[in-house]
Amino acid sequence: MRQSIRIKLFLTFLLTTLLVVAGMYLFMRWSLDRGFHELVEARQHERVENLLETLSDYYAETGSWAPLAANKRQWIRLLLQSNNRHHRYPPPWIAKVSAEPGNLWPPETEDADGRMRRLIPLELRVMLLNADRSLLYGRQEKLAELSLRPIEYAGQIVGYLGLLPGRGDNQIGDLRFMERQTQAFAWIALLMVVLSALLATLLAYLLGRPIKRIAGAAQQLGKGTYAIRLPVESGDELGQLARDFNEMAAALEQSEQARRRWVADISHELRTPLAVLRGELEALQDGIRPMSAEAVDSLLADVMRLNRLTEDLYQLALSDQGALSYRKTIIDPRQILRADLAALAAEFDAKRLRVELIERCQTLPGLYADADRLSQLFRNLLKNSLSYTDSGGRIVVSVSSDAATLHIEIADSSPGVAAAELDKLFERFYRVESSRNRNHGGAGLGLAICGNIVAAHNGRIRAQASELGGLAIVIEFPLAK
Repeated sequence: MRQSIRIKLFLTFLLTTLLVVAGMYLFMRWSLDRGFHELVEARQHERVENLLETLSDYYAETGSWAPLAANKRQWIRLLLQSNNRHHRYPPPWIAKVSAEPGNLWPPETEDADGRMRRLIPLELRVMLLNADRSLLYGRQEKLAELSLRPIEYAGQIVGYLGLLPGRGDNQIGDLRFMERQTQAFAWIALLMVVLSALLATLLAYLLGRPIKRIAGAAQQLGKGTYAIRLPVESGDELGQLARDFNEMAAALEQSEQARRRWVADISHELRTPLAVLRGELEALQDGIRPMSAEAVDSLLADVMRLNRLTEDLYQLALSDQGALSYRKTIIDPRQILRADLAALAAEFDAKRLRVELIERCQTLPGLYADADRLSQLFRNLLKNSLSYTDSGGRIVVSVSSDAATLHIEIADSSPGVAAAELDKLFERFYRVESSRNRNHGGAGLGLAICGNIVAAHNGRIRAQASELGGLAIVIEFPLAK
């Protein structure tokens, strides 16, 4: 059975609080019991000292223990005299022990069930011994259990007070106090548990609500609702999670829009040459157009245009996935640029375009790059200028560098590109209106491929207006150290 996050948070908070409350309750009980025990021990010690002083005073008056040994009631009075507590009523054991003959002390204190009393008064746990440790009031069988305290008079030991082990008796008020404190602790612990349950419920709701909202939004996102966004209500980790979720949703929405445009553009670009090719083939099949060398050349041109489009799509897909193979070495890009210009010289001449190469740096430390991919980059850009520059125009290729960067600029003359469209040139299938004639322009994938190649070399590429009146493409590569 799946439990919700709120139940888990509630149980976690409640269990934590219960453990803390139980620990505090046990510690407070232990501290109170310990303090109360120390109080009882201190009170008993004080009573023993008082009893020693009382017995010492009695010996000073009589000069002997003989009168005391012969008067059991006097012994009991001395015991009670040492107790600072005022008895409104005499203790219940006085009548019983007073009637017992002999000097056996303490008397037997068994209750009706034959069990020894749990709390024995101090008066029933003491014995009196002579200086030679013979018994005055006591029991011979209990001598081994005694802890002896000397009774001194005039600097000499005149007797011993023996104390049997056991817990001292407590006053009724003390016992009632302990009982009230125990009940108070129990009620406080119960109240803390109730408050912790309420607090755990509130915290589980407050923390569980944004998490539940995020879970619901994630389900919607999984179903394709990319427009969903979460409100950012805090600056903590949950708020950061909501911001990250919104950024992810925005990226997925943008990616989905790009995918749809990609599919639509591909279908459009493929449908047009296929429609032309189909029309020409049907014309040949119906005999409307005779089979001739010109007809075959036209069909071949359509097939080659379709082949170029599919090849561009393949190259772009490879560069998007990073699957283009790059064999990078330290090279001089100027040599590659010179070779590409020489290879396209005939096409530039056919269109009466004047091409200039300006090298503003004599030496280069070298560029860590793939020579074949750089040649593909340069040729795509040069063919782009070749296709869109008016006949009789001019193309200027300049190369410069500083301490860490190589700058390459390919600028051409008119026609130019509107400033609003410069940032869109590297988007796939994007073409300005003036270039939609397929006799001059391709499918709009060349600059997108160029952007991927530059990015694979950790460089930057941008488009700007040319001083010659056309378009300038600026490339920056980091030089090898």
